[in-house]
Amino acid sequence: MSAQTYLAYDYPLLSVFWSMLLFFLWIMWFVLLFRVVFDIFRDDAMSGWAKAGWLAFTVLLPFLGVFVYVIARGKNMGRREIAQARAQQEAFDARIREAANATGRHSSADELSKLSEIRARGDITDEEFRRAKELVLAGHGPAEHVGSTARTPSR
Repeated sequence: MSAQTYLAYDYPLLSVFWSMLLFFLWIMWFVLLFRVVFDIFRDDAMSGWAKAGWLAFTVLLPFLGVFVYVIARGKNMGRREIAQARAQQEAFDARIREAANATGRHSSADELSKLSEIRARGDITDEEFRRAKELVLAGHGPAEHVGSTARTPSR
């Protein structure tokens, strides 16, 4: 018999299954270990000494430490993770809104040209145009605010 044939006899299909299962469980163990360690650092309610104690417990006795941590504090692990995800999403949304507002601003020349077009169409009076122009030149408001004081044209 060849070497490949002997390998098939020495390592049957069921052994391959058990090896893959153990490898999967080993990877899952490391995922759980890292989640616990990240949760220890994420928890703001825990003091520094408590964090150091839990971290030492999970590093020195990893299996027992992780299982005890999950039993004792596992209920709030998901809540802390959700709270952190919400905080990150709110911060991201705030940055997006800030960037959109920064790029959405128009120059005074753009505002004045819009005001001139509105006055030329007859949507605002000369007095309203003058007041809006003063606001734009003073930097207190865009031309869109004029629409609230503008009268509707009669057709």
